[in-house]
Amino acid sequence: MSELYGAAYFLRQNALKLHVEWIQANEFNYSHPKLADKTAVVIVASLSGETKESVHAIKNAKSLGCHTIALTHVPESNLTKDADYTVVHSFFEDYASKAAKQKDALGLAVELLQQVEGFDLYKEMKQGIDVVDDITNFAADSVKKEAIEFGTKYKDESTIYTLASGANYGVGYSTANFIFMEMQWISSPILDSGEYFHGPFELTVKDAPYLLFMSDGKTRHLDARALEFFQKYNAKYTVIDAKDFWLDSKMDSDVVDYFDPLVLTGVMRVYAEELSKARKHPLSKRRYMWKLENY
Repeated sequence: MSELYGAAYFLRQNALKLHVEWIQANEFNYSHPKLADKTAVVIVASLSGETKESVHAIKNAKSLGCHTIALTHVPESNLTKDADYTVVHSFFEDYASKAAKQKDALGLAVELLQQVEGFDLYKEMKQGIDVVDDITNFAADSVKKEAIEFGTKYKDESTIYTLASGANYGVGYSTANFIFMEMQWISSPILDSGEYFHGPFELTVKDAPYLLFMSDGKTRHLDARALEFFQKYNAKYTVIDAKDFWLDSKMDSDVVDYFDPLVLTGVMRVYAEELSKARKHPLSKRRYMWKLENY
């Protein structure tokens, strides 16, 4: 779900006629939007292609007459059986491949928008898709020192508040839910940088632990305002700033918002690896996943 966020955000920002919904697979199974009919394209993502809720979601979408696309790493998985089309993404090859599902979903969104109603920055988006992997791998290779410092700094924390805005909210959501809570057993509320000031900032006290993903695009002001507050009240914070990786030197600045999440995903994977080493808690360690039936 988190890796489909960037594609949904892109369409919400740019579509004039297309409607877009971003919905959890099992919620779709029990409460689908009325828009899910023969006019709809439903994209369902699962790394293994065997996530039960996702497999059921694509079956349900098909029964409703929707056009279905499976987005998975495994071409012959159960997710693909009821799909009209399958897009197979990479995952293990390098740091950029950790964001391959996001990139392919974004590519689908760009093509859908162009074919249905046209998009004036279509060429710029295509060019960004062509170069973003190289940017991501370069960025990931450049942050080893900072990632080691991050691991040392946060290894004893039981809570880390994660903030992001705009297209990067999906990266924050993924980091909080899956890297911190699933893989490291660290509580991590995920906060929108703008919404942070509508209540959650009350928990910002000296040494309160925060991770902020900072945008290089239109919502940067929201992130900068949160950072200023961390500094004012002496919070314990780390910033992963997309601007540090010079995306706009390789692609048009008008589309950089939509590629920040891909680069930040690759970079965050390096941070996660170093955090897991510092905590002596491998990223593959689980209490329940893969160990309990039906979970």
